Amino acid sequence: MARVKYLTKDDLAEADKPLLDRDINLFRALAHNPKAARAFSHLGRHIRFGSDLDGRLRELAILQVGYLARSPYEFSHHIKIGGDFGVSDDDITAMIAETNGEESALEPLARLILRAAREMTLDGGTSSRTFDDLKQHFAEDMIIELFLAIAFYNGVVRMLASLEIDVEPEYQQYLDRFPLPTD
Repeated sequence: MARVKYLTKDDLAEADKPLLDRDINLFRALAHNPKAARAFSHLGRHIRFGSDLDGRLRELAILQVGYLARSPYEFSHHIKIGGDFGVSDDDITAMIAETNGEESALEPLARLILRAAREMTLDGGTSSRTFDDLKQHFAEDMIIELFLAIAFYNGVVRMLASLEIDVEPEYQQYLDRFPLPTD
């Protein structure tokens, strides 16, 4: 159960009601601070819809963050969102294998993106080797986009955990298909 009340549009001033146009538990919690919720949503929309970074690669990086953080909310939501950007069930299975240090059928660039996400999530930043490898594939603006997405979602998973945001019932199916590790 969440540590803050989930607000509804009826709880909000008229000007703040659009904050809940996407009626999900995270936004219903963030609506306690409309100014912060707007800033959060603005950056999230840029990452998802304004970035020139390939959507499938971005979503794989976000899934990697959610998986490593063992964030049921983030992981389940981005399994669904990832599908909208071309992430397949095989991609998710391969991401889990990569996380476990196993070989996968992912293309080298996707494996590199996952490595960058793992390093940023577990080590706080990427190694020189990973950064140099990224520079072989991306201009600096796209490296910034990738790092911004990974860093933002590292923050999101911490917010979700700290507020104990509940997974909505319609997203449970994704966790049933791809359970998070329990250890």
